[in-house]
Amino acid sequence: MLLGLLPGIEVVGAAGDGDEAVALVARLAPDVVLMDLRMPRCDGVEATRRIRSEYPGTQVVILTTYADDESLFPALKAGARGYLTKDAGGDEIVRAVEDVLSGDAGLSPKIQRRLLERLSEPAPAPAPVEPPDGITAREAEVLGLIAEGLTNQEIARALHVSTATVKTHINNLFAKTGLKDRAQAVRYAYRHGLVQPPGSAIT
Repeated sequence: MLLGLLPGIEVVGAAGDGDEAVALVARLAPDVVLMDLRMPRCDGVEATRRIRSEYPGTQVVILTTYADDESLFPALKAGARGYLTKDAGGDEIVRAVEDVLSGDAGLSPKIQRRLLERLSEPAPAPAPVEPPDGITAREAEVLGLIAEGLTNQEIARALHVSTATVKTHINNLFAKTGLKDRAQAVRYAYRHGLVQPPGSAIT
């Protein structure tokens, strides 16, 4: 009833669940679907994914009670171009519909703030790489320094150990991995992600 009263909006159909929404889009080819998230049989995220995949000419604006991350981000990843909560007024709905039709995002201020907060959150630290073949953490460290081109003496200085200790680590390392020389060790280190190739960066 509210949508039918809004200027510039003509309601051509209403669906009771996601499957019906997809079927109506196939038949009616609307410009925009206002999609709920919690529905029987096929939820709003799956319906949005199907609509955007099969009928890319139809835009989707989520209109839902839920504004939590578990609802918001899957819906946007599924292809929704707008996201409003059900406390949105008529003007906000009209603006969101106009925005998505013009190629912009139709997001409520609350949702925009949450997206900015999410983007500003620090990324989780990458999980440490577990050394393969029973290599110890110290042997993996030695292998990384070999891959950087350091000599045994330079490795000893970097790790504050004796050259003899470095040689012991290298012998153990070669025995565990079956490596024959430093060139093989370098390839092994890159292949198993123990060092980053030159020019690469983790961000």
